[in-house]
Amino acid sequence: MTGHISAIFVAPSKHAEQLAFDAVQLKAKKGIVGDRFFGYRQKQPGRNLTLIEWEVIEEFNQTYQLNLPLNATRRNLITNGIRLNGLVGKTFKIGQVECRGIELCEPCKVMARHFPATSLSQTDIIRAFINKGGIRAEVLTDGVVRLGDEIFSDIISM
Repeated sequence: MTGHISAIFVAPSKHAEQLAFDAVQLKAKKGIVGDRFFGYRQKQPGRNLTLIEWEVIEEFNQTYQLNLPLNATRRNLITNGIRLNGLVGKTFKIGQVECRGIELCEPCKVMARHFPATSLSQTDIIRAFINKGGIRAEVLTDGVVRLGDEIFSDIISM
């Protein structure tokens, strides 16, 4: 099973606007260089990187007739063509960078608070993304992730 990276976002500090990049440097056990969570919670693996499916954002937009920007979900990598929930507990590659899916990245108030103004409540937004909020992954090897990089999920199962 493969997919690819459609967008890359980094927030330089807590609650800062996420900025789009064509490529980012990842460091093992630390995450994205320059991101607000770089090196954060090293004792809790899986806080290195967040991913969400483009298809989930598109479904949300169609369901609620909105034009939610890709960075509103506060996730680092937007994927296309791969089901992320199936990567929890598995090792996979994004380009040449090896990662391990740790847990679902369920929606929270912080994510909902950063959405553009809509008629939806924060509770409605959170409910819409339950079990669809993407995953948290641990970065296992250093490397660069670029727009268009393939995601290979058939590497190793835990």
